[in-house]
Amino acid sequence: MYEVGLSKSFTAWHVMPGTPGPEGIRHQHQYRLDVVVSRESLDEREMVVDIDVLQAILDQIVVGIAGQDLERILPPEGGAVTVEYLAKWAFDQVASGIATGGAEELAVRAWESPDAFGGYFGRIDRTSS
Repeated sequence: MYEVGLSKSFTAWHVMPGTPGPEGIRHQHQYRLDVVVSRESLDEREMVVDIDVLQAILDQIVVGIAGQDLERILPPEGGAVTVEYLAKWAFDQVASGIATGGAEELAVRAWESPDAFGGYFGRIDRTSS
């Protein structure tokens, strides 16, 4: 499989409800999102996906959450914004932005420190655009 990817760093706040200590108090992390798009064969332009399009989508995601409390991306049923949840949320945003292209799979990692991440990967639903 061919792949292309980008990374973008930002600072945001979160809290782990019901957790003692520092994680149970609203605190900040320096996050990084890694986005990797893949497909079996390249398109007619010899690309997996236009990296400028991918960059615009990732920039838009980060502008919406940088410096913010990540509670804003929680669904109405609640929960907590863990790195796993952040990765899935970002996956959905990126996948909907590139669904009309020929990309087949997407992987997102959300890093909350240089050595700790959560991730989500899967096939891109091309009907979700």
